[in-house]
Amino acid sequence: VQLVESGGGLVQPGGSLRLSCAASGFAFSVYVMSWYRQAPGKERELVASISSGGISIDYADSVKGRFAISRDNAKNAVYLQMNSLKPEDTAVYYCYFRRAGHDYWGQGTQVTVSS
Repeated sequence: VQLVESGGGLVQPGGSLRLSCAASGFAFSVYVMSWYRQAPGKERELVASISSGGISIDYADSVKGRFAISRDNAKNAVYLQMNSLKPEDTAVYYCYFRRAGHDYWGQGTQVTVSS
């Protein structure tokens, strides 16, 4: 099982980034996929989740209306479009799924929002 995030970087407040997570080694299309983030000195928090078919989506209140999660089951990939970024969005962002009681995480990608 492998989850590889990409797309992070430094962006100014109000800017946008698109994160990608490439998945391999498991039946990607049957699992709920999520994005989490962890800011320095804070606990890891759920940002967004998307059901296996992409129909059911949930967001943390802090990102509603600004972030959009999507997936492409043909490409085994999940995405996080982040718009109107704020300094408080600065964190390491992780791709995640759970299978048979086991948690799987990517290595994370750093997002820094600063002028």
